[in-house]
Amino acid sequence: MVIKDYTPLRDLPLVPMRGLIVFPDSRVHFEITRHSSMQALKAAMREQQEIVLVAQKDMLSESPTLEQLHGTGVIATVRQVLKGAGGEARVFIEGQCRAQLREIMQEKPYMRAQVAPKAELTVPENERMKEKALLRQAKQLFDLCARFLQMPPDIPLTVLSGRNAGRLANYIADTLPLPYEDKQLVLEENDPLERLQVLCVILARENQLQEVEANIHEQVRHQMDQSQRENFLREQRRAISAELGDGDSAQEDASDYRTQLVKLKLDTEIEEKLLKEIARLERMSAQSPESSMLSTYLETALALPWNKLSKDRLQLDTARKKLEKDHYGLREVKDRIVELLAVRKLTPGMAGQILCLVGPPGVGKTSVARSVADAMGRKFARISLGGIRDEAEIRGHRKTYVGAMPGRILNALSLAGSRNPVLLLDEIDKLCNDLRGDPSSALLEVMDGEQNATFRDHYLELPFDLSQVLFITTANDRYAIPAPLLDRMEVIELPSYTAEEKYHIAKMHLLPKQLKRHGLHKNQLRLQDTCLRLLIEGYTREAGVRRLEQRIAALCRKCALRVAEDPEYRRSLKAADLEEMLGARRYKDDHRNREPRAGVANGLAWTAVGGEIMPIEALVMPGTGQLKLTGCLGSVMKESAEAAVSYLRYHAKALEIMPEFHKENDIHIHVPEGAVPKDGPSAGVTIYTALLSALRGQKVNPDLAMTGEITLTGRVLPIGGLREKAMAAYRSGVRSVLIPEENLPDLEKVDEAVKSAVRFHGVTQLSELSNYALLPTQRAGTQV
Repeated sequence: MVIKDYTPLRDLPLVPMRGLIVFPDSRVHFEITRHSSMQALKAAMREQQEIVLVAQKDMLSESPTLEQLHGTGVIATVRQVLKGAGGEARVFIEGQCRAQLREIMQEKPYMRAQVAPKAELTVPENERMKEKALLRQAKQLFDLCARFLQMPPDIPLTVLSGRNAGRLANYIADTLPLPYEDKQLVLEENDPLERLQVLCVILARENQLQEVEANIHEQVRHQMDQSQRENFLREQRRAISAELGDGDSAQEDASDYRTQLVKLKLDTEIEEKLLKEIARLERMSAQSPESSMLSTYLETALALPWNKLSKDRLQLDTARKKLEKDHYGLREVKDRIVELLAVRKLTPGMAGQILCLVGPPGVGKTSVARSVADAMGRKFARISLGGIRDEAEIRGHRKTYVGAMPGRILNALSLAGSRNPVLLLDEIDKLCNDLRGDPSSALLEVMDGEQNATFRDHYLELPFDLSQVLFITTANDRYAIPAPLLDRMEVIELPSYTAEEKYHIAKMHLLPKQLKRHGLHKNQLRLQDTCLRLLIEGYTREAGVRRLEQRIAALCRKCALRVAEDPEYRRSLKAADLEEMLGARRYKDDHRNREPRAGVANGLAWTAVGGEIMPIEALVMPGTGQLKLTGCLGSVMKESAEAAVSYLRYHAKALEIMPEFHKENDIHIHVPEGAVPKDGPSAGVTIYTALLSALRGQKVNPDLAMTGEITLTGRVLPIGGLREKAMAAYRSGVRSVLIPEENLPDLEKVDEAVKSAVRFHGVTQLSELSNYALLPTQRAGTQV
């Protein structure tokens, strides 16, 4: 490849230079290690000891081509060659003149090039003034640069004595530690004045860069001096404290706290606040009471999981299997939790969802929350809110108080070791309040997804992000939860277990758990199905399975005693053995009316432990028109009785009863088990039926139970707790149940076994009740 025609041309060995520029009249030592360069050097020594030195464009290239070499180099004379022990050669050369690279004549075994020497030009007479100006400018710029670099004094003297523009430019460019690209620009310029002008531009830029570097260096040095001064003063203070016997624990702790803080990489606001507290601690004596308080504060703050997050495991199949393994039944609850996980899988950044599990004691609310944590792969923490009446329990105390500590929220996160655990707020309906504050109000910020990203505890006084926490609350009574809190939560109802569900739970979970806990093998104690069912129906009466587990544990303890005395002991318990092991049956069959009677109707009631049959008795006798209500009845139930009497008075003629019955007779309504408080509107239809039966002397069907609220216009309104009430009717052997017609869709939640054994009839008006409830036989007694 021909670059330009130069004459006369010379054919010389070529050595590519990496990062080194050689100028005419300069003397340079450098090492040669490449084999091809060694061969070129030998060829030069065999000829006239002249060689061409050209800088590479790419310093990493081992075998550069013509395109990878700069177009201008230097013809140099080799003055000395020293061979090293490793095969390398140290060369001393002297630059002669510039040379324009024209063509590569040979590449193997070494490079030879055809070059055109370029003689040094002289400055014309009409350019002498410009030469002097450029010389003065170059010397000034060099002097300023030499001051920054602190060069030996002989070099500036040589520059000051320079009178030739071209040679001075060569000397300065060769002497200063300029980037090799800038040196190549100077080398390529053959005109002396242009060369010196290019150098002046480079020197001006270098001086500006040197000035910036000097400023940076001064700032760094000042900071280092300040740091060294502070360290020196700290060491002095430690020495003084040691002489005074104060110890140096506060200063050492402060240093440790500062190291921990740097590793946490917190937000600027938090870091500055904690650094101020650490600085305060350093200035205090170890004997100061405030020193201990500050140390506790810093330890608490640094122990919080500021940046620790558990990675969510949102595999829906795994979550379903986990929930099915840990809990029997609860289909709606499991489906809702899997839906929650599905939403979080699709929108990982979604926050603010708070679940409230509402149900009677012992139905598995806490264990459901723990299963959610296991399914998601998150840490689990629990806070019991029952009986809390101080707002500081939630938000903490001010750290200025003696014994101050953070609130339960941050304490739970610290124990969990994660900023996104599943946090269970247990018994939220048991919160109290008094003159010390209302903890439910303090929970408003905690449970608000729009605010809890900057939750501030009174003790910490720093913003902490709670938006990644999955809050799950539990309650027995949703109506006892303060309305503003309830508004922030999604309520999931956990119904009471049916006898069939309890049977499966006991067989699959409770019995194996208690056998393992008591050190028994399954062949040492077995409970037959009849025994297990009698244990459920005759020895427990609850919505959950907590008392059932206690009864199973009692059986295991008695068996463990026998096994400890006789290792060969084995027992398979039947229903008849329970009285021997646990005593007489605690709960007999219900008290429902089983014989046709006038004035007695079977009602259905919901309780915290499930459904119950509730017979209601009415008696009409001569008197002065008094209405007497007994059986520990609440105000709502009493009002239902008054509404039933008023309806009967208004419709007496249509119902075939005497219009003046309320004036000439006393009416007594009684609900058995008088020691048990009773209340609620759903007894209205039962009270009405008992009264109508007593007034007409017509017997009530004993195989029928009923529930429903009544109005003065005769409407039957819907009720709650249908699932539990239906189970009570099934357990009592009732064949038919009257319910409000609006409750018929709720039968989907009732077990199929119950619906196959019990017929459900929907009614909308009180006028329909007599068709179902009163027997079409001869009336008992005389019509009133």
